[in-house]
Amino acid sequence: MAKILVDNWPQFIHGFWNTVWCSLIALFFSLLLGVIFALMEVAPSKLASAIAHIYIEIFRNIPLLVITMIFYLVVPRSGIKMSGFAAGTIGLALYSSAFIAETVRAGINSVGKGQMEGARSNGMTYNQAMRYVILPQALKIVIPPLGNQFVNLIKNSSVLAFVAGFDLMYEADTIAFSSLETINTYIIVGVFYLILTLPLSYYMRYLEKRLA
Repeated sequence: MAKILVDNWPQFIHGFWNTVWCSLIALFFSLLLGVIFALMEVAPSKLASAIAHIYIEIFRNIPLLVITMIFYLVVPRSGIKMSGFAAGTIGLALYSSAFIAETVRAGINSVGKGQMEGARSNGMTYNQAMRYVILPQALKIVIPPLGNQFVNLIKNSSVLAFVAGFDLMYEADTIAFSSLETINTYIIVGVFYLILTLPLSYYMRYLEKRLA
């Protein structure tokens, strides 16, 4: 196992950093989109709520690989060039944002209705009350499930392997095929994923206790 790691260290590191960058980019945009569509779903406007509901149902119920393949194979036919890394990252962000939106929506709905009524009675607009009163409370409530979504996002980044995204799984497939050391190669990759996911899991637990 050590020989496989040493001989292919540059490939492993290259795949590791591509996985990190994909995860960070997808995490940022999925959280942003998730919060936006969660707010739209609970908004008084029926149109905004309907748009958010349609978005969430579409991306939550289509497999991640299918979404990624659409961006990798279908979108380029319209003249928009897209690398495997970009297609995988966009697909991952859209897919994850649907689950994050539902998580945040559940958190918003768990905040007592009296909080909104009290904020409005003190002269706040709906948007101000949501921004300063409801949403901060909701985000504290949903930290544990959001942490799970973030960990799943990192693991789901392995979808890049199917579209030549040069992530950990793609590099592992290449190394395993060329060296025929399948078991050792994927054990090493599993360790790399643990390096990414375990610190995040422990940090989310720490944050949950700190905000309790």
